Amino acid sequence: MPVERLRHIPGIGVDKVGDAADAAADPRFLRLENLDTDIPPPAVARRVTHEAVEEDAANSYLPFPGHRVLREAAAAHVGAIAGRHYDPDTECVSVAGGLNGVLNVLLATVEPGQEVVVCDPVYAGLVNRIRLAGGVPRHVRCTPGPNGWATDPAALAAAVGPRTAVVLLLSPVMPTGALLSGEHYEALAGPVARHGAWVLYDAAMERIRFDGLPPAHPAAHPDLAARTITAGSASKELRMIGWRVGWVTGPAEIMGDVSLVGLTNVVCQVGIAQRAVAAALTAPDAAADVAAATAVWRDRCETVLRELDGYPVIRPHGGWSLLVDTAAMGVTPQEASARLFRRAQVAATPMTGWGPSGDRYLRLVFANEPAERLTGLRDRFEAAFAD
Repeated sequence: MPVERLRHIPGIGVDKVGDAADAAADPRFLRLENLDTDIPPPAVARRVTHEAVEEDAANSYLPFPGHRVLREAAAAHVGAIAGRHYDPDTECVSVAGGLNGVLNVLLATVEPGQEVVVCDPVYAGLVNRIRLAGGVPRHVRCTPGPNGWATDPAALAAAVGPRTAVVLLLSPVMPTGALLSGEHYEALAGPVARHGAWVLYDAAMERIRFDGLPPAHPAAHPDLAARTITAGSASKELRMIGWRVGWVTGPAEIMGDVSLVGLTNVVCQVGIAQRAVAAALTAPDAAADVAAATAVWRDRCETVLRELDGYPVIRPHGGWSLLVDTAAMGVTPQEASARLFRRAQVAATPMTGWGPSGDRYLRLVFANEPAERLTGLRDRFEAAFAD
């Protein structure tokens, strides 16, 4: 029997499908199960990483909050998007990846039994971290439609109440690709202030938008700036998954506690990786690099949508993945995943535990397969669901 804090944490499903696909060792498999990408990290990041391997200063626990060059770069990066200044010494710490940052913030802001407002469906790893921190997820349903997903600003605001510790936001939401806007933040401003809640903004994919518009950051709202904590990561936009570096920025009044949790939890992030992330964030072509990668992901997304035209697939507006409503096809996500795996050499993750509505969806990650290999996905689906 697991300890109480693990009783309602079922896992994320991705590991099981990924392990099975690895074991198959079949190059015909389409790897659509895990949030990876084959687009390489920026060249400057790879070069600086190689240099850091030879530096003694990079082979150290110190400084615990992260190298100052990284904190300066991260604070400036978040500040430019949010339209405000963050002090790299008192309002920014480095963490071992974005999700480590999310957990650190939750541990620093959530008392056991308090609620964390979060979208539905949403990544199971976020739901599990809410529970690991002793919080209770309060899901706000995102509604699928012919043009994609929509989140009602009024419903989001109505979910914030006296038991709310944190409102956990993503845009694009992972895995739906739904976007939030200033309208959502305007609706949240009053309830957040009234109940003294924090806004935790997971910014890992904020620039991976398919509409070409800049990110909409909650800290840009004047009434949310003092209550917003941002968790960022090099894993998605910069494609530096293996570097395991992220950052948290926010008001100094809470960042001391976030830093203390980090020191107590992971202690520090990868030393040889930090300067490389700073170089990628501050490179003259940094924005163009992310835009170019996003264009490739958008093309792959459109390929999948064309291939699966007529299937109950919901269009994402950003991110690396999209969802198939298998309930509308008359099968469970688990059965759909098994059929695709056995009959069509497609690895895809059922979304059990990804929010209350996750039980009807199958996730397809389009970021890790080129369009040439995604072409023909329709034939694979037809083979999988022939009877």
